[in-house]
Amino acid sequence: MQRLKSFYITEVVPSLSEMFSYKNVNQIPRIEKIIINRGFDESCENAKILDILVNEMNVISGQRVVVARARKAIASFKVREGMPVGMFVTLRGDKMYSFLDRLINLALPRIRDFQGLNSNKGFDGRGNYTIGLSDQLMFPEIDFDKILKVQGMDISIVTNCKTDKEARFLLKCLGMPFN
Repeated sequence: MQRLKSFYITEVVPSLSEMFSYKNVNQIPRIEKIIINRGFDESCENAKILDILVNEMNVISGQRVVVARARKAIASFKVREGMPVGMFVTLRGDKMYSFLDRLINLALPRIRDFQGLNSNKGFDGRGNYTIGLSDQLMFPEIDFDKILKVQGMDISIVTNCKTDKEARFLLKCLGMPFN
């Protein structure tokens, strides 16, 4: 069992049930999935750059990514049909807890001048939290010498919480560094 998952079961579940006084065990909030998303620009038409970016994302997430391709051609955006426009991966279960543990304890503290994540702007009103990262160099799995292009990503943490207050407390108990 992952370290963060066992911490959630032993420490976070009792504190959540005490704080919000849930009557049923199934009412206690939990993290459902984590979605990592990255968009492309014109330089990714090159297959070599695309393969390198996909491999980076595979290493970061620990799972194979899906390359999203354009369904229709849009001339004003210089997009042709079938052209790669982004990639995403959905993590669930043990891989999700492993990635979240690495994100909280290894990657976020490596950001230069890191003061904590903004706890007011990232929530969507339904208990989901989204982080926008500007580059991939903060992850320890990435080798600085093999980077061709610095590119950011969006990380969405989807919970089954009803309110942002519950989700904020859940993520804070798991160790998310809010300011």
